[in-house]
Amino acid sequence: MTSFQIAAAAYPCQQYTHWDDYAAHLSRFVAEGAATGAKLLLLPEYASLELVSLLRPAVWNDVQAQRPLMQQFLPGMLDLHSRLARQHGLYLVAASFPTEAEAGHYLNRAYFFAPDGRHSHQDKIMMTRFEAEEWGIEGGSAGRDGGQAQVFETELGRVGINICYDAEFPAMAAAQARAGMEVLLVPSFTGSAHGYTRVRVGSMARALENQIYAVHAPFLADARWTYAIEAAVGAAAIYAPADPGAAQAPNGLPASGIVAQGEMNAPGWLTYTLDLALTREVRRDGHVLNARDSLRLPSSLSADVVRL
Repeated sequence: MTSFQIAAAAYPCQQYTHWDDYAAHLSRFVAEGAATGAKLLLLPEYASLELVSLLRPAVWNDVQAQRPLMQQFLPGMLDLHSRLARQHGLYLVAASFPTEAEAGHYLNRAYFFAPDGRHSHQDKIMMTRFEAEEWGIEGGSAGRDGGQAQVFETELGRVGINICYDAEFPAMAAAQARAGMEVLLVPSFTGSAHGYTRVRVGSMARALENQIYAVHAPFLADARWTYAIEAAVGAAAIYAPADPGAAQAPNGLPASGIVAQGEMNAPGWLTYTLDLALTREVRRDGHVLNARDSLRLPSSLSADVVRL
């Protein structure tokens, strides 16, 4: 397939009283994304934390106590997303979840559902300071269940996921691109404009370096009722290498590297048709060939200090 429609969510946090309220809200939101004609829907990092509202208020601000209690919601969440993927006949990346992969060991896991309801997952590898130091979430690279970069073979093409902070480091996306990834999905949860900018710039850099699309979906929240969330900001966006390719088609890739972008902190879906022929042409015969030339860098490359 050379083109398909994708939708990135700027997903607004809700506070619930009952599980059925969550299921109804998510079902409506996914239905809105499906109604755009998108074949792949991307939800943000940690938007599942709105389920903290279903726990007793005494633990709303105790992030470590929340981790084991959240596990009761995981089977229902997986069933719900599987049903929605089947119902709408599309690929669906669920909001990442603090999953207990082994007893007492928690990973930030994004579940990726196929149109037939089956799912796989990508674990976050690089932890932020909050995750590691306060919350006790481990990086997937710790070698527990999962713990490596995945590339998902889909009917739409090869897709990879970098969860938020992961997108700020080149190595993971580079490995995925070498395995044939053409679209990088970046679900994020950033509590400030500073954090949002870091993930945004990282996503744009990964698109540039690997000459692929990067799709950014942020969590939005004003949830002072829980320390697990507090605030979340951002804008959904789709990035590409800033290179028109040899053909220099009038409808080619934009000079800004920003293919599409929603309004800051405005909830909803950003939908766009990705034309993989454009990025393939850039990788084949662009003004520069970042993806090819990066392979020429020696793995043992080091820097010498020169005194002036």
